[in-house]
Amino acid sequence: MYFSYNKLWKLLIDRNLNKSQLRELSGISSTSIAKLGKNKNVTTEVLLKICKALDCDISDIMEIVKES
Repeated sequence: MYFSYNKLWKLLIDRNLNKSQLRELSGISSTSIAKLGKNKNVTTEVLLKICKALDCDISDIMEIVKES
């Protein structure tokens, strides 16, 4: 199993935002954005900052995917 942040990227598209704007709004680093883009682990602090910036719930930006 792994975390997928595809929901986050879809949400950004729906809100007409790009990754740079997300970084500015949330105050997270470009390294964290890169990790998210590769479905790598990030801290819960980073996820909380994104949720606050986008006024959304954690389930709106990520999901657990079962590998087959």
